Amino acid sequence: MRYLPLTEADRKSMLATIGVPSVDSLFRDVPESARLSSPIDGLAPHAGEMEVERMVAAMAAKNVAAGSVPSFLGAGAYRHHVPAAVDHLIQRGEFLTSYTPYQPEVTQGTLQYLFEFQTQVALITGMDVANASLYDGATSCAEAVMMANRATRRSRAVLSGGLHPHYRDVTATNARFHGFEVVTAPADPEGGEDLAALVDDKTSCVVVQNPGFFGQVRDLTELAAAVHAKGALLIVAVAEVVSLGLLTSPGEMGADIVVAEGQSIGNALNFGGPYVGLFATRDKYVRHMPGRLTGQTVDAEGRRGWVLTLSTREQHIRREKATSNICTNSGLCALAFTIHMSLLGEEGFGRLARINHAKAVQLADRLDALKGVEIVSDSFFNEFTVRLKKPAAKVVNKLAKAGILGGVPVSRLYPGDEALADLLLVAATETNTDADMEALASGLKEVLS
Repeated sequence: MRYLPLTEADRKSMLATIGVPSVDSLFRDVPESARLSSPIDGLAPHAGEMEVERMVAAMAAKNVAAGSVPSFLGAGAYRHHVPAAVDHLIQRGEFLTSYTPYQPEVTQGTLQYLFEFQTQVALITGMDVANASLYDGATSCAEAVMMANRATRRSRAVLSGGLHPHYRDVTATNARFHGFEVVTAPADPEGGEDLAALVDDKTSCVVVQNPGFFGQVRDLTELAAAVHAKGALLIVAVAEVVSLGLLTSPGEMGADIVVAEGQSIGNALNFGGPYVGLFATRDKYVRHMPGRLTGQTVDAEGRRGWVLTLSTREQHIRREKATSNICTNSGLCALAFTIHMSLLGEEGFGRLARINHAKAVQLADRLDALKGVEIVSDSFFNEFTVRLKKPAAKVVNKLAKAGILGGVPVSRLYPGDEALADLLLVAATETNTDADMEALASGLKEVLS
């Protein structure tokens, strides 16, 4: 892609058109403390291609990848084994270049796998219909709240204290610019909150995560009934999609909208992305749903084919009629999800989930025997919260220096909350060996002594 610089006159014209005095004013929502005041240390103002490659490689080598040491990181991003077949297939030219399905007559392959993707998502969430994916779980959560506002004609959302802070923050940002109210329950490590008590006749939805951010697994049936009795919708967020291979689906428990992060299936951690957001709902709400919906049809000769049945986005219709300004659907990540899920099959997906849970139980039992470690979560899937006798962030830093990624300190996502400073999120997946668990237990024993 060529770089076409603007002239000073071009910049002045653009700024005048959008009504701001300077380029700096475009960054007014970014705190001063987060802005660069000088060039980045260590980066030369210019260098040759070979020199740049060496410099970037040296910087990348400072990263500690989750697969290179014993890792128990989670908090919404999980390390799972991705079969080599997934990468091999998504890199085929037919998939890698045929991305946007605007012309159905030449993108039948893309539309077909999106149709299969939607079917898989609808089945595992227990819902009637799913869209062709969104950016990630947090984006999907915010879009679900705005969808609930449209469907109920209300403008107040109640968020669980067990909802991932990233999902909460993205929803709050959308609320700021779309003009709806968000009520967030306090952080809930023990899982004792009463969300039904926060619902009133202005509430459009209640958003709850299962398993929760702190690990708890809940039966949401009673909450769904209470929310529906007030005329609101229940939105269930799933940060670890593998859990749907073992737990009762959100749809069976009464959810109206289900959103999830699909990274665990087919998509590696990649130091933070790209990921893939899952979004499913009931048939009666389908026309309020954001994003794309691929449908099955027949052509003039009766042959099966696929089309974009619904695509109520700003790219397709007038802005005021759009359900969302989402402009893509993480298509390649959705394809990776589809291929991996197809390789697993229903039985394999369930077996993967059972292995994950068994690994977490094994690790919890091992850690529970340590002095200075208390298991907080009384039920969990593959991630749970422990309370340490020392600040969790300091413990994690010491473990990292010993070559162990011991988990995610809750304080990292709840900065400034001293009541949560001793809590640590620990995740175990099928990738963790007995030796990994022994390394974590031994490391914690030494650090806490």
